[in-house]
Amino acid sequence: MTKRMIIMLVLVGIVFGAIFGMKWFGNKMMNEYLAKAPVPPATISAAAAGMMTWDNRLETIGSFVPVNGTEVTTESGGIVTAIHFDSGAKVGKGAALVTLDSANEAAELKRLEAQAELAELNRSRREKLYGMEAISKSDYDAAVSEAAAAKSAADAQRAKLAQKYIRAPFAGQLGIRKINLGQYLAPGTAIVSLQTLDPIYFDFSLPEQQVALVQEGLTVNIRVDSMPGEQFAGSVVAIEPQIDEATRNFKLRARLANTDHRLRPGLFGKVALTLPGERSLLVVPRTAISYNSYGTSVFVVQKKKDAPPPPAEPTPGAPPYTDLEVIQRFVKTGDARGDFVAVTDNLKEGEQVATSGLLKLRNQLPVIINNSNTPKAELEPTPPQN
Repeated sequence: MTKRMIIMLVLVGIVFGAIFGMKWFGNKMMNEYLAKAPVPPATISAAAAGMMTWDNRLETIGSFVPVNGTEVTTESGGIVTAIHFDSGAKVGKGAALVTLDSANEAAELKRLEAQAELAELNRSRREKLYGMEAISKSDYDAAVSEAAAAKSAADAQRAKLAQKYIRAPFAGQLGIRKINLGQYLAPGTAIVSLQTLDPIYFDFSLPEQQVALVQEGLTVNIRVDSMPGEQFAGSVVAIEPQIDEATRNFKLRARLANTDHRLRPGLFGKVALTLPGERSLLVVPRTAISYNSYGTSVFVVQKKKDAPPPPAEPTPGAPPYTDLEVIQRFVKTGDARGDFVAVTDNLKEGEQVATSGLLKLRNQLPVIINNSNTPKAELEPTPPQN
């Protein structure tokens, strides 16, 4: 029985050994075949790194702000008895906007004015008596003080009454009305937005490294997403003298004409600040740059060192012939403008770089260049309008 068991185990071992041996041999032959098989080339588009002359400018983002802008509020509480404006209207400085109920204040003013008039009469009479030496100097001084106090009380009440008539603090365009007739307004309640739109300011920030490059009077060109294809020109009118310790940036303010009132406070914009002089830079299309956590790189197209000559006739089933391959190279990039990025290190003028299909590329992968459907890179690209 034991002998039979041993024989069966030996036979089973031989069978399984043969199976695993055949599997190993098949995998080995397959790996050798795949290792010797030619790698099919990847089809890419490519462009040569070239020199470009760019005007010397800095680009960043910012927002439009009004020269004068505020939420008109009330200093004194009261019930709205009259509204003198329409939403969106243009008003001049001092234009009447809202009238609040002022009956109590007006009556109190009349009482105080009467007291002031009486106090002034008493002062005048005591002045004559003092001149006749009928009263003492202290009596006359008391009359003068009472008259001044009564006049001041009337003036203070007159100022309170004026607060019931709300006027535009400056000329500009009104926003949407936020109150209604008969509504009670507490002190500080917003009534309407008032903005001066022409001219208009544009505020933006730059890194501290560029503080020595800018000065007042430099030209700015601003683009806004809501008006594609248009640029708005202005000039720098103020530079913040202090650097923000939290962001290490400093602020600038530009002023632009806005006669058609198309630019509005709060609108986001992209600004290009023009500096004196020009720069000559080595640039490649943006699509050629591969941004990764371990660095920025490009795939440089080069000739294979050991590339065989092209066959006289194509071999059936063989991949297309090519003597080109790509090598990944890490580079340093600078400014970007339009469809181009400046490369500051580890790339030479005239070297070709892959501009599409970067995700499928690796070192020494054979490639075929096909630029037939590649859009042309532009320095000032304009998106198509529907």
